[in-house]
Amino acid sequence: MSNKDNNTGKLNQFERSQFFFITLAVFTGLYLSRFELITVHAADFILPFLMLMLYGVFLQVSVKNLGQAFTNIKFTGLGVGINFIWNPLLAFGLAILFLSDLPDIQIGFIMLMVTPCTDWYLLFTALARGNIALGVSILPWKLLLQLLLLPIYLFVLVGQLIEIDPTIIGEGVIFVLVIPFVAAFITNKVILSITNSNLEWLENKVYPKIEIFEFLFLCLAITAMFSSQGKVLFDQPSLFFRMLVPVLLFYSVNLILGNIISYLIGFSYQDNVALNFAILARNSPLALAIAVSIFPDRPLIPLALAIGPLIELPMLALISKFFLVINKYNLFNHG
Repeated sequence: MSNKDNNTGKLNQFERSQFFFITLAVFTGLYLSRFELITVHAADFILPFLMLMLYGVFLQVSVKNLGQAFTNIKFTGLGVGINFIWNPLLAFGLAILFLSDLPDIQIGFIMLMVTPCTDWYLLFTALARGNIALGVSILPWKLLLQLLLLPIYLFVLVGQLIEIDPTIIGEGVIFVLVIPFVAAFITNKVILSITNSNLEWLENKVYPKIEIFEFLFLCLAITAMFSSQGKVLFDQPSLFFRMLVPVLLFYSVNLILGNIISYLIGFSYQDNVALNFAILARNSPLALAIAVSIFPDRPLIPLALAIGPLIELPMLALISKFFLVINKYNLFNHG
């Protein structure tokens, strides 16, 4: 998202085109998977591209928003509770129920569902005319907590399915997440020191340019992912449909839950939209980066994480339209 502190609800041309370019990256990768020379080497580029993408994400996350989240305890508490307590339990239950005979796809599904989105959920919040500022306020918490909790989820939930060495998980998290995070922190400090500027200048002048850099490497990673695994997907198209049912159920259950809770608490339409997209959208690039790092010999796990956005992005687009209909006919009101 360009300028994550934007509260206007208006989308620029770059933001409106993101879904198109992600879809283009998927189909480009599938086409390139027909060429063996590309397929053999494409996997080598996935992790570097994702690390560069995450570096761009971390550059744009402002710690000051941690304090802003405290101004709305209900929203922050619900967002954190649903994302980090309810969603892992729901994901594990759906994986066991629908994917019990496909352990690698189970693992990919669980990894996808326990990592809440830290970027494009704001795009869909804006599309549905929700409260973007409120959505932004929880972003640092979502990022911080998933960095801390993802190793635990992997060990506790995924460890029930396959044997995992905790040191490999730790090394993967450090390599994929901590290094880009520290590099981004140092970069921000150096830029501010050299230019004698303040954080506001950084957010207004630098972050919007980083946004394009971040999105470019996300698209390149998606292209590389589907280039390397496209043949597997073509050979086993049923994998997509096996993922489809639990993913749709995850979104359906949480959409109903989010709306009921928002209504009972008395959230406005705008706050309800912000809450729903904060608990629905998933962070597939981050989960994919971890999977590529710690499961290099299990290609179906990152493939499941690559399939996820093929279902998720159309779902989020439909949900944004659903909310616009609710808003048009004033169906979400309290009396």
